[in-house]
Amino acid sequence: MVKKVTFTLDDATIRRLEDASERLQKAKSQVIREAIADYHDRTGRLSEIERRRMLSVLDRLTTAPPTRSSGEVDREIAAVRGARQTGGRRR
Repeated sequence: MVKKVTFTLDDATIRRLEDASERLQKAKSQVIREAIADYHDRTGRLSEIERRRMLSVLDRLTTAPPTRSSGEVDREIAAVRGARQTGGRRR
């Protein structure tokens, strides 16, 4: 099903649309459909800036010195496992 819709676009966007339509030898409506499909596919993904920022944070975390000894961590893990096996705090 195809529906006719009306959008208001600025001059620069219209020039880009016309240029893309001419270069790709496609109707403007087809260019818009493909652009929307591509945009939709990328929705929810990280932008390059966000990806780099998150990798930077991960790098800092993995190179930071540990704040607890491995013995302390092992004891906490054992306590959590013990609590799970006995029903946690529901005693």
